[in-house]
Amino acid sequence: CPNIIEAINVTDILEFHLLSLSADPELQPVLFGLFLTMYLITVFGNLLIVLAVSFDSNLHTPMYFFLSNLSLADICFTSTTVPKMIVNIQTHNRTISFEGCLTQMSLFLIFGCMDDLLLTVMACDCFVAI
Repeated sequence: CPNIIEAINVTDILEFHLLSLSADPELQPVLFGLFLTMYLITVFGNLLIVLAVSFDSNLHTPMYFFLSNLSLADICFTSTTVPKMIVNIQTHNRTISFEGCLTQMSLFLIFGCMDDLLLTVMACDCFVAI
């Protein structure tokens, strides 16, 4: 019957709108510099730990092996969210695609759980050594 109209939901979620830390345009360069500096210090500090453990043969013990893996997991953990936030601050684009959000949250959870697991194993290793 042509007079019957069916209600169909045709809304698709293609992207999410993110909240910003501050809408003040004068504060945006300060936030950009602060987060970029903290991110670079974190990445280079953890990279320095990985390189020190891998090149010094005196540090080839289980605890330093776990510490090196913890540093790699920490680099990946911070690299899942902070670069997107830095780009959003710089470009004033406050959207993320559904797939990008799903990927970012999945990697955030995976590397967060990996950090927790490595810290647990390191604590058990220290407990057994005592």
